[in-house]
Amino acid sequence: MDWILLVAMAALLVFMFWSSRRRAARMKAEQEAKSRAMLPGVKVLLQGGLYGTLVEYDGEDLSKSARVELAPGVEVEVHSQAILRVVDEEEGTVTEDEFIQAESDQAEYAADVADGELSSLSDDQERERAKAADVPASDVDSRDKPQS
Repeated sequence: MDWILLVAMAALLVFMFWSSRRRAARMKAEQEAKSRAMLPGVKVLLQGGLYGTLVEYDGEDLSKSARVELAPGVEVEVHSQAILRVVDEEEGTVTEDEFIQAESDQAEYAADVADGELSSLSDDQERERAKAADVPASDVDSRDKPQS
């Protein structure tokens, strides 16, 4: 019985050492890949949520600061580890047509709310909008609707 306990504890210790070394190797590989991707001119995301273009970065010496251009002519100096990742150009971009359509939809909805003219919506659409606005469904169902 004592031997089984000792073998189990030894196996547990070996597993702990093995998993910690594997995790450290994986983290090192991720850091090296990030460092290789950090070339001047790439778009990056900073920890504060700002997007910018990398101007200067030293992947060998992380104690040196990096320079990021936030807007044309506006460069900031940040800690090199404040750069979270390189951002793909396609990621998070909205076309002008999509932006204009979303803006007009929002303005139309705001006008309908202000005028109280939401009766043109179906009950399901009103419930969805109420759910998004955190309005109890009972308030939506009990509201008097004009007959059309």
